[in-house]
Amino acid sequence: MFSVEQIKEAHSKVKSGADFPAYIKEIKSLGVTHYETYVADGHIDYHGGSGYTAKVPAKYDALVIADTASKEEFIEELKAHQQGKTDFLTFITRCAKFGIEKWSISMDKMTCTYFNKAGNVILVEAIPQ
Repeated sequence: MFSVEQIKEAHSKVKSGADFPAYIKEIKSLGVTHYETYVADGHIDYHGGSGYTAKVPAKYDALVIADTASKEEFIEELKAHQQGKTDFLTFITRCAKFGIEKWSISMDKMTCTYFNKAGNVILVEAIPQ
């Protein structure tokens, strides 16, 4: 199975949202089936087969997630990030401001699903392959 160190090595190559599809391909090849990223502190739970989970601890001081999601503003920010116009910390700070609590990546479906604090789906995106 994959290790936290392998995940961190793959993630170190991501400089902007433009690098995301290559990152997904790399961690999928390591055996990651899905994962959740939590905006509040940046911790990530990576899942593999047979119930295996590798946990990456919090990366930064806790952010306050807005109670109400601003879907349109979030989508604008997401597009800018995917075009490489913002770094990860800027993106994550704006996710909190626009009410995004977490996102979940499915390697089987090749989708990224964004959720608000109530657990409602705000956006589902196909991951470019």
